[in-house]
Amino acid sequence: MNYKPYIRMYQNRYIMSFIKIWIHAVWATKNREPLLAKEIRPKMFEHIHSNGLEKDILIDTVNGHLEHVHCLFRLKNDQTVKKTLQLMKGESSFWINQNHLLNNKFEWQSDYFAVSVSESQVESVRRYIENQEEHHRKRHISKKIMNSFTGLDLTCLRAKTTFVTKPYRS
Repeated sequence: MNYKPYIRMYQNRYIMSFIKIWIHAVWATKNREPLLAKEIRPKMFEHIHSNGLEKDILIDTVNGHLEHVHCLFRLKNDQTVKKTLQLMKGESSFWINQNHLLNNKFEWQSDYFAVSVSESQVESVRRYIENQEEHHRKRHISKKIMNSFTGLDLTCLRAKTTFVTKPYRS
C-alpha cells in the first residue's frame, strides 16, 4: 500500500505528520452466534475491505470464521480505533441486512478486541489472519481430542501437540 503523509505549510516551512500504527482488531457476532457461513464470508470480507478503503481506512487484511472477524489495518493521523471499528462494524451489519444474506436481523457484539502490532510482526499477524480457516480446523480437532480425555488432568505441550496425561484426583 502506498501511504502519502499529510504535508502542510506553517510559517514558510513544510510540516509533515506521519503516523504508522498497525492495529489487529477482532469482533464477534451478537452472542457469538455462528452465523457467518462459509458461503457468505468471502463476500462480506470483500465488502468490509472495499468499503473501508472508500472511507479512507487503510485495511490490509480481513478474514474470520463462523462467529468473528479479524482485521489488520493502519490508523491515519485523524482516526481512532473506536471510530474506525464503529464504521467497519456498523456499515457491514447494515450491508448484510440490506442484502438479506441471513434470514434474521444481523448484529455484531458491541465489544471488540484491538491491539497495536509492531512493524516486525505485521507479516506474522497477516498470515495468522489469512489462515483462519486452517487455524480453526486444527483447534476443532484439538478440542475433540481433549474432550475424549474427560476425567483426566491434561497438560498440553503446544510444540508438537503432545498430550501428557495424569490421573484426575478430586
